[in-house]
Amino acid sequence: MRPKVTSVGLIVLPDPADNFEYPTHIDRTSLDALPRRPGVYLFRDRAGVPVYIGKSVNIRSRVLSHLRTPGEAAMLQDSFTVDFLRTAGEIGALLLESRLIKKLQPAYNAQLKYMGETFALRLAVDETRPQVVGSSEVDFIEDYALHGLFASRSAAQEGLRSLIRQHMLCPALTGLETVTHGRACFSRQIGRCLGACAGKESPATHHARLIAALKQLQASVWPYAGPVGIVEESDGWRQIHVIDRWSYLGSLEGRRKQINRPAKHFVDIDTYKILIKPMLNNELHIVEMAPARKNGRRNTYVQLE
Repeated sequence: MRPKVTSVGLIVLPDPADNFEYPTHIDRTSLDALPRRPGVYLFRDRAGVPVYIGKSVNIRSRVLSHLRTPGEAAMLQDSFTVDFLRTAGEIGALLLESRLIKKLQPAYNAQLKYMGETFALRLAVDETRPQVVGSSEVDFIEDYALHGLFASRSAAQEGLRSLIRQHMLCPALTGLETVTHGRACFSRQIGRCLGACAGKESPATHHARLIAALKQLQASVWPYAGPVGIVEESDGWRQIHVIDRWSYLGSLEGRRKQINRPAKHFVDIDTYKILIKPMLNNELHIVEMAPARKNGRRNTYVQLE
């Protein structure tokens, strides 16, 4: 179809969907219902099982582009219906897509499919040496003795070594080096340790410096005192996506002011990748959330006015 020129000289481009031939085996009603709004879409087989999950700021346009792509013929052949979940914006769509792919494991999704373990440095109140722990070992949301966020155990160990070098802490007192009692560590010998291993700095002073360094690390990884909400609005609809230390806990909408803490939650590197850049560039509308405690545990997250 050629472009049309109106009586006032405006060029009207044709809608690509006007002459589009829809696959006959995919339910046309489900395709016609797709909105031109942000959200997540799900290609489902005849049993209703998702075979592919995607996201877009324009669900309808993105789904139609799938139907035109020869390279996706196998996925399309296994599809019977397409449904969707609306979000108020792109961030919500990205977060929801990541969560659904991990939960439902669609056959034709290659990325965002697996929840890798994340790691942190843990220093309990009664301990002097930080330990590298994984998210399978401790609760990354409840445990406030955790510092940092790393994609692998080796990255966490290197992060600890870097922290010790940067703050001239003692590798011996932090467990990275074994020395004979009364002898200085190697870093002290080359002037990179203030001497806690050799009695030049008190253990209490060294421990206080270690705690300060870990807190500085934590602030650079998660720059908030607690959970926050990311606000998105579209067509008068408002959502607040609740995030706590890179764990997406769900979204508030309408009159709902608090969200229950999920039974299972994860600190997710994919959530970190989605949010870190717009957060650092101040591109997000962020509001403070407060944890509401019950029986000593944080069971809900409440939006602060």
